[in-house]
Amino acid sequence: MQGIGFILAVGLALIHAFVSKLNVFAFIPEHRWLSFAGGVSIGYVFLEVLPELSHAQEELEHSAIPLMAYLENHVYLLALLGLIIFYGLDIWVLTSRRQNLIANLTTSQGSAVFWIHITAFALLNGIVGYLLQDLGEHSLFQCILFFVAVALHLFIMDEGLREHHKTPYDKKGRWILTAAIIVGAIAGQVFHLNEAAISIIWSFLAGSLILNILKRELPDEQKSCFWSFVGGTLLYTGLLLLI
Repeated sequence: MQGIGFILAVGLALIHAFVSKLNVFAFIPEHRWLSFAGGVSIGYVFLEVLPELSHAQEELEHSAIPLMAYLENHVYLLALLGLIIFYGLDIWVLTSRRQNLIANLTTSQGSAVFWIHITAFALLNGIVGYLLQDLGEHSLFQCILFFVAVALHLFIMDEGLREHHKTPYDKKGRWILTAAIIVGAIAGQVFHLNEAAISIIWSFLAGSLILNILKRELPDEQKSCFWSFVGGTLLYTGLLLLI
């Protein structure tokens, strides 16, 4: 299955490039769609992200990295760091936007917030693109399930960033995130890090993924449908258990 990672990277990149042209909510009510996607994402966290963190912990315990020898629960600390950083970034963006609206500040200050926010998510997309190289070791069915979970995640993330930044995101941001996935995938094809380094990168990514899923992909009570959420969770969990 060599090359499948790059193919999936192209597919994921297209979500950022063209998802704004798809009016999904014209076919599926928004509260049902968001709840279903949230259910899939929760299944992904508990059956893929958390077990992968456990595997990464084993890799780091046997690594020769000096600092890791003095820390317990290494990957969980890294995941916590990723979660804290991106939570702080979200709070800062929301606070800055609110202050800009109240004070009617110049667009240059809003632009700085935009570029920092997009750069952070471009880094995440680059990591996702790089880690896709490992999918060559998995079956086609596993690759498809991974693609579905990440695609839904990127779709909702795209909607959130568009809501935050509007025109700048449509004109520049989405193309930067599109390119970041492709650049990461190309880097993954060109050079390979050792297992310990990949575990460190994955752990940091996992923390940000967990935050984004819990914060963005679980809709509030006004935009939620419990049975759609349960359906998404059971469907994705059932498919994973078939592997």
